[in-house]
Amino acid sequence: MPGASRYRPFPPVDLPDRRWPGQVIRKAPAWLSTDLRDGNQALFEPMGAERKLRMFHMLCDIGFKEIEVGFPSASQTEFDFVRTLIEGGHIPADVSIGVLTQAREPLIRRSIESLRGARRAIVHVYTATSPLFRETVFGMSRAEVMEMAVSSVRLIRELCAQQPGTEWVLEYSPETFSATELEFSRDICDAVVEAWGATPQRKVILNLPATVEVATPNVYADQVEWMHRNLARRDAVVISVHPHNDRGCAVAAAELAVMAGAERVEGCLFGNGERTGNVDLVTLALNLLTQGVEPGLDFSDINSIARTYEACTALPVHPRHPYVGDLVFTAFSGSHQDAIRKGMAAQRASTTWDVPYLPIDPADLGRTYDSLVRVNSQSGKGGVAYLLEASRGVVMPRRMQVEFSGAVQKLAEATGSEVTADEIWRLFAAEYLECAESVRYVEHHLFERGSRQGVRLTVAVDGVQRVLEGTGNGPIDAVIAALGVPVKVQAYEERSLNQGADSRALAIVELALQGVAGSTFGAGIDPNIVTASIRALVAGLNRVLARLGEAGRREALAALAAAAPASERVA
Repeated sequence: MPGASRYRPFPPVDLPDRRWPGQVIRKAPAWLSTDLRDGNQALFEPMGAERKLRMFHMLCDIGFKEIEVGFPSASQTEFDFVRTLIEGGHIPADVSIGVLTQAREPLIRRSIESLRGARRAIVHVYTATSPLFRETVFGMSRAEVMEMAVSSVRLIRELCAQQPGTEWVLEYSPETFSATELEFSRDICDAVVEAWGATPQRKVILNLPATVEVATPNVYADQVEWMHRNLARRDAVVISVHPHNDRGCAVAAAELAVMAGAERVEGCLFGNGERTGNVDLVTLALNLLTQGVEPGLDFSDINSIARTYEACTALPVHPRHPYVGDLVFTAFSGSHQDAIRKGMAAQRASTTWDVPYLPIDPADLGRTYDSLVRVNSQSGKGGVAYLLEASRGVVMPRRMQVEFSGAVQKLAEATGSEVTADEIWRLFAAEYLECAESVRYVEHHLFERGSRQGVRLTVAVDGVQRVLEGTGNGPIDAVIAALGVPVKVQAYEERSLNQGADSRALAIVELALQGVAGSTFGAGIDPNIVTASIRALVAGLNRVLARLGEAGRREALAALAAAAPASERVA
């Protein structure tokens, strides 16, 4: 790799009394989407008219009030699309369209012609201003670049006056602003404002682009603040920024620029654009939302927006893209899953959002909680418990979570892939509901015996049906007595899995057997809570017997069989 000596650091801005570090963003900037211009020209296969129109309507639905729709002097296709929007009545009354043009007379005339009949239109003209472009690309002096900008603005003003039915807005960009001497940027911008005849009622948009990111975001903020404080007619100007992402810092640069005085931000959905892209307007807007600032853009159906974007641009949204990616609300880590599950359980709809690892409520973006926690070999009991609760309504006691997570972990390691909620449910059923049945529940009948509860329990023991009887303080105690196996109920829980007439009960028991270390769990599901409890006891008994080994299991079953005669053999 070449040595760092080939590169030179960008010099800092002399602004010792900078004010932006102490500012807080309390209001969203004005937004301009350049998806149909900057974003489109960056595509391997630019959008055709149908896809551009679909994208335009989506941008309007999101809430963009200013949309740069093309470069009409570049091709007939671009020109025709602008005409389609105007003549086809596609532009909402509160939306302004804009077009980009270079500072050349034929291109300016063609661009303004494309906008004929628009209610409100932004004509965006630019000239590159940095020393590298002045000297290497154009071979022009400062004065020559200044004259090119001013003469272009005078022409635009003249042509716009010929179409008084349109409200015209001038936007000027000193392209490569972030690499231009600040004094020259100020002088050329002041000259443009003067040439347009801007007033506080008829402002010029001065767009200060980081055409290429050449320094850290704080330097860009310093540059914007310097302009904010030194323009001659600040009250006649809207300061806009257009950050690119060459250093991967466009979002930070835009946020700091707004703190430094910018009132408007240009960018694209999901950061599309030349090279590494423009600033991502989705991330910017949702960053504001997480700070309690209304962004003015509606991303409440983010999945639909992402899918439309992908269809129009043929670009994928990265699965880890902030707020939007398919995995950003997904936790595989066991400790993350546990914290999210607890935070979700504690969160109340009327309170401030405050859930571990989740800076935004996925529901605000139209996302469901189903994908919040997913399980692979790196996951723990919290994720397993969350998925069972979210998908099936099964809430496991903590010790049961620990026990069951081991089974899920083995499955994940065996498959080497993610374990879905359905697979976890099937594993839960196999472990606790349909476990290997030495003893199988058939039916039961309750009766009273004095002050005690009695049960007549029919079970199949190794395929032979037997009727057992027992009494106790309640149905569970009576079933334990009827089974005749020295198990002890350590814990018992019950809950409804759903609502209404077809609701089912879930019962979970924790059993301990004398001579066997630890405890184990059983679960039962049935519309009747007593039946669910008996099924849970029998399931737990089978899991306890499985821990005894074959000889111990046979001995316990023999004792159970001796307690009641065989009634009939069952399949």
